[in-house]
Amino acid sequence: MKKYFNKIASIAFMLSLLVLGACTDYLDKAPQSDIDPDDAYKNFTNFQGFVEHLYNHIPLITAEDYHNNWNYGEDEYWEPTEQRLAANQFDQGNYWAWETAAYSWFKTGGNPNSFENNDNDPAKNGKGNLWGLSWMAIRKANVGLANLDKLTDASTEERNLIEGQLYFFRGWFHFMLMQYWGGLPYIDEELASNTIFKLPRLSYQETADKAAADFERAATLLPVDWDDTTAGKATLGNNNIRINKVMAYAYLGKNLLWAGSPLMNNVSGGNASYNAEFCKRAADAFVQALKICEDNKRYELADFSEYTQLFYTYNQSGKIPGLKEAIFYENLIKSNGRFRYNQVNDYRPPSLINEGIKCYPTANYVDLYGMANGLPIPDITKPDAESGYNPEYPWVGRDPRFYHDIMVDGEKCVLDASRVGGDLERQYASLYEGGRFRDDPLNRAKSVFTGYMLSKYISKYNNSWEGYRDNCVMVLSLMRLADVYLMYAEATIYGYGGVNSKATGYHLTPIDAVNKIRERAGVGLINNKFTGSTENFMSELRRERAVELAFEGHRFIDLRRWMLLLERPYTLKKAVYFDRGTNDDELYADPLNARVLNLREEILLERKYEEKHYWFPFLRDDVTMYPEFVQNPGW
Repeated sequence: MKKYFNKIASIAFMLSLLVLGACTDYLDKAPQSDIDPDDAYKNFTNFQGFVEHLYNHIPLITAEDYHNNWNYGEDEYWEPTEQRLAANQFDQGNYWAWETAAYSWFKTGGNPNSFENNDNDPAKNGKGNLWGLSWMAIRKANVGLANLDKLTDASTEERNLIEGQLYFFRGWFHFMLMQYWGGLPYIDEELASNTIFKLPRLSYQETADKAAADFERAATLLPVDWDDTTAGKATLGNNNIRINKVMAYAYLGKNLLWAGSPLMNNVSGGNASYNAEFCKRAADAFVQALKICEDNKRYELADFSEYTQLFYTYNQSGKIPGLKEAIFYENLIKSNGRFRYNQVNDYRPPSLINEGIKCYPTANYVDLYGMANGLPIPDITKPDAESGYNPEYPWVGRDPRFYHDIMVDGEKCVLDASRVGGDLERQYASLYEGGRFRDDPLNRAKSVFTGYMLSKYISKYNNSWEGYRDNCVMVLSLMRLADVYLMYAEATIYGYGGVNSKATGYHLTPIDAVNKIRERAGVGLINNKFTGSTENFMSELRRERAVELAFEGHRFIDLRRWMLLLERPYTLKKAVYFDRGTNDDELYADPLNARVLNLREEILLERKYEEKHYWFPFLRDDVTMYPEFVQNPGW
């Protein structure tokens, strides 16, 4: 953080030299070459040009570099020999890697104010830089707010749009940092270049209260849809990502729910349980967002028949995925085609794509996808009469999202058998113990070490020959409507007193909200045995978040805020092993109904975490700036 404030001071000093030097050469300047510094703020068009820089600071998470990792829970397992990756470093407890690891979107490398010095991809330079981008964006938001009085040539609507965006972004960038580093100095004024910076770190909840005030202010100023405003008519049809009232209320609720969660409540007040006051405020904020969506359909849950298009689009002329369910996206820079040249190669073994750093879903995470009747699977190796699960037919009767997100043994990977010389072990997923994909002769270190492959962000026919890697657009939704319903359920339980409660002015109980997401997916409703107590219900709510939001970057934060990150089984990453019990012809004709034998799981990795691993460390330069800026415990 220190270097970004120093950079601002240096820029101010250089500008002062230019102004002083210019006095002696005034008569040498061309007519009308002076630019009034107030011009940037005098009307809506100019001021909005200033605000557009803040959108540029939204981090690029999934395509900042050749390979990117954003899931740091127990959800996926990366090629273990690749120690450059932040995910592998985090698994080993090395959180310092947030600054230096390759393919990390946290790191401080690059110049976030310049996109012209990366020879490989100038447009993306500096985008994967949450730490630096956030502090610079907070500075810009404060500069904008300090100059609002200069917006004289504008309507009330135009002024509200400018002010609302500035307040939102100031709160949002603080919130993005808080999730990983905890309480911060809350910068809510334009600091002069000669300021002696000694603002103390606030507690998490104190910082969250400051962010909440900014989100609340933004919500009162912003429209539901810019297309319905006079100012928005100039960009009609292209306003989808512009900050609006639903975004402000949804992030207000998320910020408050996080502040009320056990980890944040513990570090702020020493009580490792939910904070009812913060949760109630969170539920009320989610109600505002959900009522708007239900009343005017600004955002809607996608039909399950279109579920894939929430995550990626294929051959749709560069269409951004998300439909009307995506509320807030990562940075959209170069979205058309960017996924083709990095992450898309990482989800298949060398026999299908002989390049990339390989990444596969962990078996223990896949176990969270329960049965279509809505019941969980207590033990993947044992039959369960209540749910109907049978370990000899482990893929039968599962949650429909399992079949969408996960690829199992025997599923077709290559449409045209001639592409692989008629080799069935390459045309169909050979994920059984001893199968080609599990012991790939092209590169055994990159084999499918967990026994499952991912298909949430790529086609099941993703291979080197048939074109499914091309013409794809994958963009991560940082918030979508399904997430808001699930967060509402959690906040209402602890803010309003139980699983059958309702937030003021709203019609859904927590049970109703979770069932709304399950109904969309065609999954059975929450069984009555889970609705009798908060503890039982939360086990299903946590599992629902794991399944619905799988591989979208939420799990690591969820496990931390629930204070489960250090507990078994959440410290484990497992692989599944089994033998085939069905002949090849039957298997390839109907792989989901295949019989397997000797099903078991083995631990690939157990993370050895301590209390300090609930938070990232601050850079050493930052915590030595002044005594009031203290390091996180244990670092």
